[in-house]
Amino acid sequence: MRKYLSPLNLLAGGVLLLVIFDIALGTKLALAWHEASSDQSEAYAADMARYTLLAAQVQHIGGLPASIAGSRDEAEAFYGARVPGNDSAILAELGGLASRNRVRLSRASYTPRAAVPGLVEQSIDASLSGEYTALMHFINDVERDRNHAFFIIRNVTLTGQQSGVVNLRLRLTTYMRADAASAAIMASSGRPAAEVQ
Repeated sequence: MRKYLSPLNLLAGGVLLLVIFDIALGTKLALAWHEASSDQSEAYAADMARYTLLAAQVQHIGGLPASIAGSRDEAEAFYGARVPGNDSAILAELGGLASRNRVRLSRASYTPRAAVPGLVEQSIDASLSGEYTALMHFINDVERDRNHAFFIIRNVTLTGQQSGVVNLRLRLTTYMRADAASAAIMASSGRPAAEVQ
């Protein structure tokens, strides 16, 4: 036994024990490193999946500024073509439609009120007379008018009929452009702006 406990053998045994301890520690460290890196790769994969999903959701709004600019241009073109700047243009359009369809526009009252900034809503209460077919063509033309104004028919009331002539009361709404000052004046007045007999 003494022979095995020599200083050289004890030194060799200590070195062997340190090597075994280092191998065990290295193996444990390698396993821990692998486990930690696999957690990171799973987290990285989850983050990449989230990023891809968000990128796909955001991609369709990438052209949004150009779409907004295009919509503004279309709105300005619509206002320029279909929303008159004064009530005489509305009166002329309505009178032109009546004349073209051989309908008599005997009375029309216009009541303005502020709608949204830059627009004034015009409520029109008109009395019409003519043949039934002519009146129906007139109403159809009013609904489909594409020239200088657009009209929204609110109510049509039959007020009488005499020897083939039908009398109607037509209530409709249209809009006109207005600066802030005229819109405020019209909104505060609250009374009809014009009446045509």
